[in-house]
Amino acid sequence: MKKIAFAFLLLFTICSCKEAAKKDVKAEPKKEISDLSIYNLPSKWTNQNGKDIELKSLRGNVLVMVMIYTSCKAACPRLVADMRDIESKLDKKYKQNVKLILVSIDPKTDTPEKLKSFAIENKMNQDPWIFLRSTEENTREFAAVLAVNYKQISPIDFSHSNIISVFNPEGELIFQQEGLGVNNEKTIETINQEAAKI
Repeated sequence: MKKIAFAFLLLFTICSCKEAAKKDVKAEPKKEISDLSIYNLPSKWTNQNGKDIELKSLRGNVLVMVMIYTSCKAACPRLVADMRDIESKLDKKYKQNVKLILVSIDPKTDTPEKLKSFAIENKMNQDPWIFLRSTEENTREFAAVLAVNYKQISPIDFSHSNIISVFNPEGELIFQQEGLGVNNEKTIETINQEAAKI
C-alpha cells in the first residue's frame, strides 16, 4: 500500500513539474522598465472612483497626460477642451489602447469625489478618461518629470504650464504639445502610430 501511495505521489510530482515547465515556456518574458519610464516612480495615486493605483498598472497603454485643477477658470477649461479634441480625432481601431489622463495639481481641493463630479459634468466619466490625484510631494515630483511648472498664487488659483504629454506603452515620454488651442496634428499622429503598435 505504501509503495502504491509513493508511486502515485511521484507520478503527481512529475506531472506537476511538467505542467509548470509548460506554463513557463508559454509565459512571455516581461520587458524590463527603462530608466526613462514613469513606471519607475513609486508614487501611489487615487482615481476619480477612489481606487488607489500605481502608474505602472497603466503599462501597455499609450498615455496622454495633462495637469490641471478642477476649480481653474482660466487655462484648464481650454486644456480640457484640447484633450477632448484629441480624443475625438483618435483612430477608432486603436482607441482602446489609449488612456487620457488628467492629473490634479491641487490634491487638497480635488478629492476623488470632486474629480468624479468634474468627470461627470464634462462627460469624461468613462473609458478612456482617468482622473488622478496624489500627495503634494508626489504631484510636485510628477510635474517635474513632465516639465510642468506650477505655483499657487492664491488659495484657489495656480499659475501653471499648459503642456499635454504623450507616453509610449513602456511609460517613456515621446511627445509634448505646449500651449492652448494649438494645432494638434502631430500629437494625434504620434498617439495613433504608438497605439497601432500594441
